[in-house]
Amino acid sequence: MNTVRRALVAEDNAALARVIAFSLRKAGFETTITQDGAEAWEQAQANDFNLVVTDHQMPHLTGVELTERLRGLERYALTPIVLLTAKGLELDSERLAEEYRVAALLIKPFSPSELAKLVDRLTAQPA
Repeated sequence: MNTVRRALVAEDNAALARVIAFSLRKAGFETTITQDGAEAWEQAQANDFNLVVTDHQMPHLTGVELTERLRGLERYALTPIVLLTAKGLELDSERLAEEYRVAALLIKPFSPSELAKLVDRLTAQPA
């Protein structure tokens, strides 16, 4: 089965976005990088992604606002969304999981291998 897996990366730190994209490519994803929430929203509407990795604090739309919009689209109802943040103590991960079905909250700094393992777990499809 050669299904292309596509990931949307929304991260305003260009260096970190490249690291995330590299990790996701190693995990078998084609990646699209956006630098703010509004650009990510435009890409999400124009394309289909199997995974979304988004920073929380970004220009134009926060990661939570982006997630809320994505969950409003039927095709993203079950898509795994990973929220990245430098302010882990300020976000209620249980509320985010319950209200927006955020699959995981990763606190910066995190290791790229930690992200890759998380993504593998979130996107594993039973045979």
